[in-house]
This record gives sequence, C-alpha cells and structure tokens, in this order.
Amino acid sequence: MNRYDSSDLRRAAAAGIQAPSMYNSQPWAFGLRDGAIEVLADPGRQLAVADGGGGWAMRLALGAATFNARLALAWAGTPADVLLLPDSGRPELIARLTPARRRPPTYTERDLYAAIERRYSNREPFWPDPVPADVRVRLIEAARVEGTWLDLLVGMTALTGFSEIAHSADRVLRRDIRYQAELITWTGTESSIDGIPAVAAASVAEAQDLLPQRNFGDRRRPPGRDYEPEPLVGILGTGGDRRLDQLMAGQALQHVLLTATDAGLASSLISQPIEVAPARDQLRRSLGRSGFPQIAFRIGYGQPGHPSPRRDVDEALLG
Repeated sequence: MNRYDSSDLRRAAAAGIQAPSMYNSQPWAFGLRDGAIEVLADPGRQLAVADGGGGWAMRLALGAATFNARLALAWAGTPADVLLLPDSGRPELIARLTPARRRPPTYTERDLYAAIERRYSNREPFWPDPVPADVRVRLIEAARVEGTWLDLLVGMTALTGFSEIAHSADRVLRRDIRYQAELITWTGTESSIDGIPAVAAASVAEAQDLLPQRNFGDRRRPPGRDYEPEPLVGILGTGGDRRLDQLMAGQALQHVLLTATDAGLASSLISQPIEVAPARDQLRRSLGRSGFPQIAFRIGYGQPGHPSPRRDVDEALLG
C-alpha cells in the first residue's frame, strides 16, 4: 500500500477530533494530498489571548490529534510514517502521514485506540486511592517513547510547591480582563459543538483546594466532595521549546493520557503555570530540569465525568 484513500482519511480524522484542546477549541483540520493524510492548523480557532503568544496550546492540541490519527491508522493495519512540519512553505501543515508497511496492530495500539473515545478531561474530585507504581512506570514510558520527559510529583513538599506556583499563575490570569472575557466566550451551553459545557466544568473553587480550576461555571460541589488531598500531578516537558518540540509534547501528552485511560484512570489538564512565563520558569527550576515544561495534569481514580462536545468529523475535513 503506498497511498491512503478517503476512508483512511475519515478514520484518522474521526480519531483526531477526539484529542484534547485548550477550552475545547478544536483547532485542527485534516486533508488528503497525493495519497498522504495531512494534519493542519485551523488558525481561526487559535485562542487570540490565551494562546496569542505564539500558538503553544494549538500545537499541543495538534500533536495530540496527530497521535490519535496515528493510532487509528495502525489499528486498521495501515500504520503511518509521520513527518512533523514537513513543508516550510506551508506553515499551517503540521504533520504528513504516509503509508508504512502493512501489519496487524500491536496489543498496545489496540488498547490505546479503544481508549480514545473514553478519554476526556474529568474536572471533578478524584478518590484518594493511590495510582499503583506499575501504572506510573507505564505513564513515564509513554512520554519517553515520544521523545519527551514526564515527572510525577511525589510527596506533599513537591505538591505544595507546585500548588503555590499554579495558584500564583492562576491569580495573574484571573486579573487579566481580556483573558477572562475570552474564557467566557468558550464557556458554552449544552447545545454547543465546542467550548466547555457547564456540565463538564469544575465546581467553583474553594479555599481549601490544593490546585486551581478554570472558572468555566458557577456550579458548587456537594458537601463532603472535596478534591483529593494528595493528587498525582504529572509535568510533561521537552528538551527544547521550538514548534517541533511542542508538537512532540502534544503527541506525548495524548500517549500518556490514553495510557492512563486504559488503566482506568481519569485526568484533567493544568496549564496555568505554563501560560505565565515567570511561573513556567519557576516550575522548571523546582523540577531541576534544563528543559521546558509544556503541560501539567492531574491523574487519579474518579467517578465518570462529562465529556465535552466535538464538531462533526465532516467539519474537520478539507475539500
């Protein structure tokens, strides 16, 4: 096989659109050119304020969408060779997927592909049950094979330090009127096909919360439903901070999140300490890393949450 066709494109796009994106902005498009599947940025869906400093969040989302597309093609027995940023003359072109040698999917590819439709951000409190050591190893390995690193914070000293950095960044963003106005525009109703519906939002923050939550709604949590006292927080990073590094981070993020989902875990993203430059630098120094943190997230066991909506796959196809 040396060409993909429209059915392959549709399969890849259907998986790709399930990737996470900031505010569920879904900044992707998928096309078929010369027998290759292309993943492209939709600049009209780049967040003008929250991601206006260069498109970091959009590239993370596009990397995650590329990973999903890779999985879908491998699951069908038609794996892809992936080239990121293949054409400097087409800056909107993020990845080109060309057919590799046909083969059956691996067990891991089957499991991760099956997890795509079950993965979504769960912003509710998790149960206090610890994540087993063997699962933590799998998460770290998922990041490593994508060329990135993952640090899992252990102990209250590390968690408290991260909490202070994250809350400080969150306060900076809450004081930004333009930032908050944009966030409100992506806080959708239940009938929206993008944005964060109220049912999927976190409850209103309370003073005892260790980690900050986005202000997507005004729903209050039931009595006795505090967040877990010692959450598992992961910080994923890269050696560099170029466009290519951020796309690699997006693929790694999705690999990690799907690995967590396959293990029965829930997750939610924490981007505030990455969005505020001084906080990001402080986070890097606290980790003792020479690289660049690209995203943080919380992982644990929780009751089922509410997925955010997705646009129909036809809306993400070009031509």
